[in-house]
Amino acid sequence: MDPPVPPPLYGLDIETDTAAGGLDPRLSRIIAVAVAAPDRDIVLTGAEPGLLADLDQLVSGLASGVLVTWNGASFDLPYLADRARRCGTRLALTLALDPSLPTRTPLPGHEGSYRGVWYGHRHLDAYRVYRNDLKRFLDVSCSLKSVAQLLGLPTTAVDAARVHELTNDELVAYVASDARLAQAAAMARWPTAAPFVDPDPDRHPDPAPRDRKPRSVRHQLLPSTP
Repeated sequence: MDPPVPPPLYGLDIETDTAAGGLDPRLSRIIAVAVAAPDRDIVLTGAEPGLLADLDQLVSGLASGVLVTWNGASFDLPYLADRARRCGTRLALTLALDPSLPTRTPLPGHEGSYRGVWYGHRHLDAYRVYRNDLKRFLDVSCSLKSVAQLLGLPTTAVDAARVHELTNDELVAYVASDARLAQAAAMARWPTAAPFVDPDPDRHPDPAPRDRKPRSVRHQLLPSTP
């Protein structure tokens, strides 16, 4: 029997301003966001309010699928929600704290990890999939780069504490790579990963209006074949 075909999987990754530490949404802004779609990678950069507004617009226009992050239940999703509130930018991202989810280190200002949905896209934290068996049985690192190397996937490595020193081209390549790796890691383990997808809530926010002009810089990259 053929393995089940996954829904569209969209890798999602953010980069934060490491000049201000990069780990506390009360102090560090988001400087780039990447969405890895099946046929292309989209990276948004620029002023944070416009970047977040354009991200919400982008997510609303994607065919219904699963947003895949790496440790996003504890970091990326609540970070996005916190920064949007501080910027006064509306995101149709709904989060629900789930004490049953494992949390390495809670995001400052938060108690743990979250289930999420964004315009009907369910969320998968692929880190949880690999932590569930790889870490438990093999006692290996479950960092995104370590897992990518085990899977034979190409990575883009930088000093994560000095992201603010990257050129714009380097930043775009780095955040796109991490979004693509999260997507590929979920695809590689889909039959096992599927049960880890967050539940589908009963109602979804209405799609964002589509006539607003972009406020961020949008970069489109064709993903390389692993």
